[in-house]
Amino acid sequence: MSAFDTQTRTLISRAQLSRRGGRIAYWATVWIMIPLFALVFLFPLYWMLSGGLKSSQAIIQTPPTLFPSTFQFSNYTTAWHEMNLGRLLFNTVYYAGGALLLQLVFDVAAAYSLSKLRPIMGNAVLFLMLATLMIPSTVLILPTYLTAINLPLLHLNLSNSAWGIWLPTVANAFNIFLLKRFFDSIPRDLLAAAAIDGAGPLRALWSVVLPMSRPILGVVSIFAVVNVWKDFLWPLLMLSDRSKQTVNVGLYTLNSGMPENVLIASLAIASIPTILFFLIFQRNIMAGLTAGSLKG
Repeated sequence: MSAFDTQTRTLISRAQLSRRGGRIAYWATVWIMIPLFALVFLFPLYWMLSGGLKSSQAIIQTPPTLFPSTFQFSNYTTAWHEMNLGRLLFNTVYYAGGALLLQLVFDVAAAYSLSKLRPIMGNAVLFLMLATLMIPSTVLILPTYLTAINLPLLHLNLSNSAWGIWLPTVANAFNIFLLKRFFDSIPRDLLAAAAIDGAGPLRALWSVVLPMSRPILGVVSIFAVVNVWKDFLWPLLMLSDRSKQTVNVGLYTLNSGMPENVLIASLAIASIPTILFFLIFQRNIMAGLTAGSLKG
């Protein structure tokens, strides 16, 4: 059988691969460009992991060495205890989980109402939501902070509380747009059949729409968790209590006086959850991004 099966559909046709130039371009991409790009993306990760195994002298050596002369695994245990990484990681997971739950509840409700309930001025509301994506996030930091430290009507100060992290993440225009696009692809005949069986809008959402929306719900969940996990500026402003800080803010505030090799080891430990998260859910990311793009 030929190396390129006729049943395999790719961006490169057999006619192109039969030409000398096409074969050269194809194999050059496979054997040169792909390893090169993999090296470019993986080398910083290797440099961080290996840097956490070096001694204090080796980490500042000029020129730097690619491999540790001696492996000091104690740097990772020291980083775990001295930087209080267990507490910082727990706080970050707690904030990310709460933001995920609130976003799923409110963003799904908003997207469902805009897609299937079609309220008056729904398109105008969606347009205004998407327009907020054009505003740089740094411009919104000050008014959001002033609102969070003196919540209108209730006059509550949300600093050093989980609500100060959760509430600004609830109304996510991008996630609402993704959910609405997917809900638009669900045939209205299914909802009409559910209505004939006596299902109201909430029952149809729970029993019909949500079971069919698992791919896009997975993508929105990933985005919600990653956005909270990687955020730095907003937790830095809201969380002055070190026992309540996220991993990014905690590493920033605790790094003074810490040996550089221990600090790099702590960064390597802090990056492990996000790497594992991506490796586990990478298919959901790609599947969900294309879900709802085709109708029929």
